[in-house]
This record gives sequence, structure tokens and C-alpha cells, in this order.
Amino acid sequence: MSIRVRRVYEPPVPADGVRVLVDRLWPRGLPKDAARVDEWPKALTPSTELRRWYHAGEGTYEEFAGRYEAELAAPEAAELLDRVRELVAKGDVTLLTASKTPEQSHATVLVRLLES
Repeated sequence: MSIRVRRVYEPPVPADGVRVLVDRLWPRGLPKDAARVDEWPKALTPSTELRRWYHAGEGTYEEFAGRYEAELAAPEAAELLDRVRELVAKGDVTLLTASKTPEQSHATVLVRLLES
């Protein structure tokens, strides 16, 4: 059982397992059937305010990660995080993001929390 992070624009591969879109907005220019998304837990994604703050360059990645973790403590987000943990316990899970730098995105925060 593993957790992977991939860009949603990359074609699906069998090793992906369950494909979970972890972006609040649907990726631009990507038809829904081409993405082969199995789950899209929008409440697990960073809030619009946090996303805008981070993309505006107003803070560091570490600040973003801390604020995002605080958001994930909210009941709805915590419930969805547990749901993804259940998926990971059953098999491979791929977190999908449109981010050009997934290693500096919320997906990395999610992987860390899911693996702990």
C-alpha cells in the first residue's frame, strides 16, 4: 500500500490505484473522463482564502503547511482525511493535483499526514 502524488494532467496508469483529486477547482482544460478521478473530496483541499494567500507569495511553504494543517483539523476535513486513510489501508492511492510543483503543494502535506 502506497501513497503517490502525480499531476492530474499525466495519463492514468494501473499502479495509481484509487485516484483522489485533492484540488478544490477542476483542472483547466481537462475533460472529466480523461482524468479518471475516483474521489474528489473538496472539503479536504485548502480553503480559497489560504490558496489565494499562498499563490500571491505572501508567505513561505512552511507557513502555508501549518495553516493548511490547522484547516484539516475542522470536523468535515478531518472526516475526509480519515476516509482517505481508509483507502490507503486497502491499497494504493494516488493524490492528484494540477500544481506545477507538487512537492511544494498541499498534496505533500496530505501525504505526510496520511503516512503518520
